[in-house]
Amino acid sequence: MARKELGQNFLSDPNAARMIVTKAGISDQDRVLEIGPGLGALTIPAAKLARDLVAVEKDTRLAGILMEELKRESIENVELINNDILHQDLNTLFRGEKIIVIGNLPYNISSQVLFMLVENRHLIKRAVLMFQKELTERISASPGGRDYGRLSVVMQYCSTVKKIADLPPHLFFPKPAVDSRVIEVNFFETTPYSGERERFLFKVIKAAFSKRRKTLRNSLAGGELDIDTKVSAKILETAEIDPVRRAETLSVEEYSRLSDALWSMHGSEEV
Repeated sequence: MARKELGQNFLSDPNAARMIVTKAGISDQDRVLEIGPGLGALTIPAAKLARDLVAVEKDTRLAGILMEELKRESIENVELINNDILHQDLNTLFRGEKIIVIGNLPYNISSQVLFMLVENRHLIKRAVLMFQKELTERISASPGGRDYGRLSVVMQYCSTVKKIADLPPHLFFPKPAVDSRVIEVNFFETTPYSGERERFLFKVIKAAFSKRRKTLRNSLAGGELDIDTKVSAKILETAEIDPVRRAETLSVEEYSRLSDALWSMHGSEEV
């Protein structure tokens, strides 16, 4: 039943499902988005608590099975959308209303989904999500380690992440090769940047990690930023960052300084 190419592992333990839904703090006033509902392990208990729930499922076959299950349970407050969440416009779907997001996310799209949620965080009250444990460690990693990357910087810039529980493989089918972890994500009400300025920061972070084995002077040159190593070195000097450092050593605050330095030169002939 599970499709390997979609990274599907279904939660089979009802106690774990109830725990996740409880931790999400859903009330009868809440709208809920569930990403990848699968066979409905989270959908059914969440829908019984929520005002309404929108479940976005890419797998047409699973969407059909879940629809039948919802009918059997006489659940009428679920809108089931057969679509790829990465192609779903959340602003149109929720029209500015704040939502709670839940989901057991397949590893092959976990990072992409998180970046999508960051872009739509103005809609999100909180998110309680399950990932492979390895990915959650990347989110929370500190500068200097191999787990620290683009996702770490972006998530730490705009949110706090709290571990809720680790779930062993035997609670799923098919049984995954690694542990899973449930986390709660709370996005900050305000961040230092917004709009075009924030998009530029994210562009700088992406450029820095695009060649993470190289020094920052070299990794920033070329690519999306369209600058050469001479300009790159000058900008790093302005930001008071040693040009021979590598992307994984910079803190969120240092990426902000680097972005500021680049932004100040953005309209000049040098960039």
